[in-house]
Amino acid sequence: MAKPDAFPATAALRVLKAAGVEYTAFRHTYEPRGGTAHCAKELGVDEHRVVKTIVLKTNENKPLIMLMHGDSEISLNKLARIVGVKSIETCEIKEAQRHSGYLVGGTSPFGFRKKVPIYAQETIFDLDWIIINGGSREIFVKISPDALKAVLGAIPVEVRQ
Repeated sequence: MAKPDAFPATAALRVLKAAGVEYTAFRHTYEPRGGTAHCAKELGVDEHRVVKTIVLKTNENKPLIMLMHGDSEISLNKLARIVGVKSIETCEIKEAQRHSGYLVGGTSPFGFRKKVPIYAQETIFDLDWIIINGGSREIFVKISPDALKAVLGAIPVEVRQ
């Protein structure tokens, strides 16, 4: 395992470092459409611990982020009710990249280009550690899920399908 300083200084890693978050960075081979299953397999961890960052938008075209276990799906209807909007949908690739500043497949909630509301599946906070994208398609970090609240102000919600 390489030291965190041995990795490129992505926006996400800079945010984590500036916030004093302890993390361990990992490299993995990016595979288009491999998703969290590929990451979990390559890193030898349970896919439930790999948290995906999904860029969404409301029917009013306002972006938001949802953080979900890699082995779970989001109920967009449940999330819309919680947020208080008519509907929520996944952003198209170009739109997600414009909001985040990251390439799809390398999207981290840390170092996001725009300040947007961040929601996280509440059961993520039951884990002692998670793996989440480190701001590149090939870099992931192991962190405490508490960093999602402390650094991002992530709002815990129950929106699994």
